[in-house]
Amino acid sequence: MRRTKQAWQALALLAMGAAAWSAAAQGPAAERNDVARFRQRAEAALSASGAERGFWGALVMDEETGETLYALSAAHYFRPASNVKLFTTALALATLGPDFRVRTTVEAAGPLDRSGRLRGDLVLVGRGDANLSNRVFPFAKQGERAGPADKVLAELADQVVARGVKQIRGDIVADDSYFVLARFPPGWTVDDTVWSYGAAVSAIAVNDNSLTLRVSPGAAAGAPVRISGEPWPGPYSVRNEARTVAAGTEDATLELSRDPESRVFRLGGTLAADAPARSLSLAAPEPAELAAAQLKRLLEARGVRVSGRSRARHAGDPALGAPAGSPVVLAERLSPPLLEDVRLANKMSQNLHAELMLRVAAKERAGAETLEEALKFAEQFRQGIGLAAEDVVQSDGSGLSRNNLATPQSVAGLLLYAARQSWGAEFASTLPVAGEDGTLENRMKGTAAAGRVRAKTGTINNAVAMSGYAASLGGQRLIFSLFSNNTGGNGRDAVAVLDAICVAMVEELGVDVNAEAPSEPPAELPGEPPSEPLSQP
Repeated sequence: MRRTKQAWQALALLAMGAAAWSAAAQGPAAERNDVARFRQRAEAALSASGAERGFWGALVMDEETGETLYALSAAHYFRPASNVKLFTTALALATLGPDFRVRTTVEAAGPLDRSGRLRGDLVLVGRGDANLSNRVFPFAKQGERAGPADKVLAELADQVVARGVKQIRGDIVADDSYFVLARFPPGWTVDDTVWSYGAAVSAIAVNDNSLTLRVSPGAAAGAPVRISGEPWPGPYSVRNEARTVAAGTEDATLELSRDPESRVFRLGGTLAADAPARSLSLAAPEPAELAAAQLKRLLEARGVRVSGRSRARHAGDPALGAPAGSPVVLAERLSPPLLEDVRLANKMSQNLHAELMLRVAAKERAGAETLEEALKFAEQFRQGIGLAAEDVVQSDGSGLSRNNLATPQSVAGLLLYAARQSWGAEFASTLPVAGEDGTLENRMKGTAAAGRVRAKTGTINNAVAMSGYAASLGGQRLIFSLFSNNTGGNGRDAVAVLDAICVAMVEELGVDVNAEAPSEPPAELPGEPPSEPLSQP
């Protein structure tokens, strides 16, 4: 179903209330004492060593009234990193609904004969289910897995066998033509596409379109390291050039690379003889081709004879056309409810899942076939809920693209809109909780912000962001969006500043509003930098 821009705007006005949005656009007439105290602490954090070299943006507002309490460069562009996922997941919930499910099928062009023989291809048809894996739902803390990585493909193969299929006189085809193949959005780097966080986007996504390589030391110094992988890697191989070095070697490092379009990963570097095994999560650059090879192997392991080969079918392929008749569905799988995938995408900042959400929502509601059409759909949605068109430049659904730009006021406006929807509380529940889970599990522990801040983090080269909801000690419900760009280093200093601002926000805003602001800012900043690496959004 297509919606016009006017229809989106009408829905937004009914959902948000024009008065609240107007209040959000205006600043407070006079600064309250609690706001003055918060501002002094925020400015103290921003004057910390190194912070002055970067660019900072912030907007803090009252969730109930939409009143702006604090703003810093709120209308300026910043690289938002994974804060883009807020736009994507809110779009998906608004347009598809929390209970939406994706259907994946295994189909044949015609029925079996009496001996269980299928004449023609067996086709795995993907429609954007991001959870063809061994993930356990409902999502718990850091995301649990159970069983082999190709668990869902194995279950589909079991269904095919249960239908009586014994022989396939054709190919095993993975059809990801649900939308036009554009594996890597603009603004992603070659380095991104080696690792699972930069996994190729496809309407078929088995095990997050990734492979896990387990690396352990060899038998002795000088020996090659030992490697094993899961799931079965199909057409991919690893050229092992890494060597074991003497125990206790501190500067031993492994190096992984893959040339664009190559099916060969190169593992180099060194691993100390006494080092624990390492797990490297690699991106499979041709997801549909890999899925077809895996399904063929699983069927053959169950005694099905396949005369053909495994291959993929993409949108635009010359051989792709309307089937002669209705296909026979031999197996099917329904995804978990959309809300569960939103929770995973936001808690764990899962890039591929966000990319698929954007495309599925745009395909289901606007018939979008390409990434460009999906991004246009997202732009119309933002404008329809009252966000200025020029406030967001979106190039992907996850935030991994370096081409994305957003203003703090656009992110805060989105969060205000979401808070007023029927699914607003569910949306907020999908965000990481400070000191408890997701990408905030190890941040702000032992501070007043722990358990009181729910926010989407974002980290990419020279860009750190955090936006979400907070409940202050004074009982004020807050919406905030904080950005740091170009601070240099590994991002930990910028993260410490953002955490300090969050702690000050929780401790000051709405607390003893009439108490005077301190004459001097605090000497020390609260908050601890995270223990997790900051190399990806």
